[in-house]
Amino acid sequence: MPIGPARMPLLDHLGELRRRLTIIVVAVLITAVVVYAATPTIIDMLLDPIRAYIPDGKLSVLTALGGFTVRFKVSLFVGLIVASPIVIWQIMAFFLPALKPNERRWVVPTFAAFIILFLLGMIFCYLVILNAAFGWLYSQTVEFATVVPQAEDYISIIMLLEIGFGIAFQLPLVVFYLTIFHIVPYYTLRRSWRYVYVALMVISGITTPDASPVTMILMFAALVSLYEISLAIARQVISIREGKQALKWDREQYAAHSMDD
Repeated sequence: MPIGPARMPLLDHLGELRRRLTIIVVAVLITAVVVYAATPTIIDMLLDPIRAYIPDGKLSVLTALGGFTVRFKVSLFVGLIVASPIVIWQIMAFFLPALKPNERRWVVPTFAAFIILFLLGMIFCYLVILNAAFGWLYSQTVEFATVVPQAEDYISIIMLLEIGFGIAFQLPLVVFYLTIFHIVPYYTLRRSWRYVYVALMVISGITTPDASPVTMILMFAALVSLYEISLAIARQVISIREGKQALKWDREQYAAHSMDD
């Protein structure tokens, strides 16, 4: 995919942005149109983890447009996921000219890591979170009322959870680059783990759309695990590149070391 020059007039930058946004929109729409015919099968797959919490195994649609609305949302959702490599690359390619040559070598690994982590987050949500989340939500209602599983409600929660976990699983990428480039030194993150854990708990509460404590706790556990894994990887990379002493640098020490070089 062509990369624009680093210096361009403002109108050329806007033209470049419009071109890339057009590619993104066209890619997502084409994928969504192709996927639309298969949405009943996709919806059936999405419901597999929560089948036990759907009375009679059937969702309800309350309006004439309800079925089309659900299928349209699902096709856009799947279209965005399938076209995500194109979407992410177009976004990265727009900012790529602003990077220095030695920074550009991180682009392809970052692109690959982003896609892999996003898919891992969605898979984790599908296999672990959906059943636990809907099980808790169902238990809060079934004792005093009859659950009428509305298709739009159920599918919306599933899609939001999937996207939320896909985004949350980008944490290792963020932590890795913060430490590798000493934006936030490794020593600071390692020493301030209590504050980080509290922040992760807050993030877990914000990004879980179902307000379920089960979902929030599971996301928190996943984020803490990812945080510790990413710090361990960053520790190894920093030790190899700059020596173990760099693990204890603060920002001033790193700045002084860079000036000496």
